[in-house]
Amino acid sequence: MVYLVLECPECGSKKIKVDSSKGEAVCMQCGLIVSEDAMIDSGKEWRSFDGDSTEKSARTGSPMKYVKLNKGLVTMIDRRGTDLRGNKLSSKSRAQMYRLIKWHKRASISSSMQRNLSIALTEMRRVASYLNIPETLVEAAALLYRKTVKKGLIRGRLIEAVVAAVLYTVCRTYHVPRTLNEMAEASGLTKKEIGRTYRFLVRELNLGVPLTNPIHYIPRFASELNLSGEVQEEGRKILEEAIKKGLISGRGPTGVAAAAVYIAGLLKGERRTQKEVANVAGVTEVTIRNRYRELKKRLNIDVAA
Repeated sequence: MVYLVLECPECGSKKIKVDSSKGEAVCMQCGLIVSEDAMIDSGKEWRSFDGDSTEKSARTGSPMKYVKLNKGLVTMIDRRGTDLRGNKLSSKSRAQMYRLIKWHKRASISSSMQRNLSIALTEMRRVASYLNIPETLVEAAALLYRKTVKKGLIRGRLIEAVVAAVLYTVCRTYHVPRTLNEMAEASGLTKKEIGRTYRFLVRELNLGVPLTNPIHYIPRFASELNLSGEVQEEGRKILEEAIKKGLISGRGPTGVAAAAVYIAGLLKGERRTQKEVANVAGVTEVTIRNRYRELKKRLNIDVAA
C-alpha cells in the first residue's frame, strides 16, 4: 500500500492510496478518485507462462555485466550456420560467416587494454568458480579490476596476481572470507605474491578494507566438517568472548576460528580431530593446538581434549 502526500478535495484527508494496476489515486477516507492519471504502468504489456515464451517475447537484451569483456553490450554473430528461417546456409555462405565471426572477435580485442581484460576476466571467472565466490562479488571484482586497469596499476605485474588480489579484496570487503592460502591454491601463485599485490592495490586505490572478523569463518568451517548449528552457535559465542577480552589481537583469524570450532565440537559432543580441523582451515595442527590452549585457559573453558 502506497500513500501519496496529496489532499482529497472532498474531505481534506491526506491518506491517498495509489492503485498501480488501474493508475488511480483513491482517498481512503471517503473513497473519492482523486486522480485517474496517478501512475504510468511501466510493466510489460504481454504475458508469459514459461521461460521459453518469456525469452521469445522480451524485446530487451541481457543486463550489463562488468565480468564480460564488452559488458555484454556487443552483438555476437551466431555460429549455427542457418538463416532467419532456420534453413542451412550454403558452404560458401558458411565460410563467409565464419570469416566475419573471426574478424569480429579480432576487432573486439584490438587494443592492449582489451586483450588484458580478455585474459583477466577469464581468469577471474575460473578462480571464482574454483572458490565458489558468489556472482555478485565477481561483478564487484570485475568493476574493481577495470578501475585498476584504467589507473595503470597493473603495469609490470602479473595479471593472475592482480586478479587474485582483487577477488581477495572484494571477499574481505563483503565479509565472504577466503584466505590467502585458498587464493594461492586457486591461482597457482604464492601467498607472498598475492599479499604484496593486495597491499599495493589497497594503498594506491585508497580502499577501506575492513579487518577480517574470525566469526565469519565459523559457518564455512562447521559446514565442511559436517557440524550442527549448535556447534556453530557455540563457536560464535566463544569468539565473541575472546574478542571482548582482546585475545585475538596479533593472531591469524583462521587459526582462532578453527580453534573455536574445535572447542565447540568438543563441548557439544561432535568431536573432530585437530588434523581434520587444520585441513579445513588451511593451518597447521600446531596452530590449532596453541590457539586451543590459549582460549581454554583465558576463557576458563572446562573441556577435556
